[in-house]
Amino acid sequence: MSMGPAEQTPVKVTVKTAIYSGSEKDTFELTTFGRYYKKANSSYLQYDEVMEEGDVHTTVKMSGNEVLILRSGAIKMRLHFLLNKKTPGNYKTPYGLLETSALTKRLDLDFNEEKQEGHVDLLYEMAIQGANAGTYHMTINYKEEGK
Repeated sequence: MSMGPAEQTPVKVTVKTAIYSGSEKDTFELTTFGRYYKKANSSYLQYDEVMEEGDVHTTVKMSGNEVLILRSGAIKMRLHFLLNKKTPGNYKTPYGLLETSALTKRLDLDFNEEKQEGHVDLLYEMAIQGANAGTYHMTINYKEEGK
C-alpha cells in the first residue's frame, strides 16, 4: 500500500476579506494559484501570497464544522474556527507573539467533486490581545485551474 502524497489538484484561489469596525469597512482581495488535496478526513488548500514583507505560505485545513488557517513565512499566524465557539489563535509580529481569538458566527464549507471547485465562507469576531479588532467576513473560492 502506497503512502505517497495525496493527489493534488492545481486550483485558482480567490480570497476576499471584509473587515467591519464600527462604521468603517475595509476590503481586501487576493487572486492566486495553489493546490487542493484530501488527506484522512480533511481537505487542504495551500497557496502563496507575495507581500511587501515577503512571501507568505497559507494552508487552510477544512474538516466537518472546523477550519484551521496556518500562515508561515513573512507572516506567521494560526487561526482556528469552530461554529458558535470562541477559539484561541496567535499572530507573530516582529515585536512578539500576539494572542488572538475568533468567535465564529458563520462557517460554511462546500466542495463540488464533479466540478472540482469549492468555497469557504467565514464570518467571525476577531480580538487581538483581548481587544476587539472588528468583524471579519472571509470567503475563499477555489476551482480547478482551467475549468
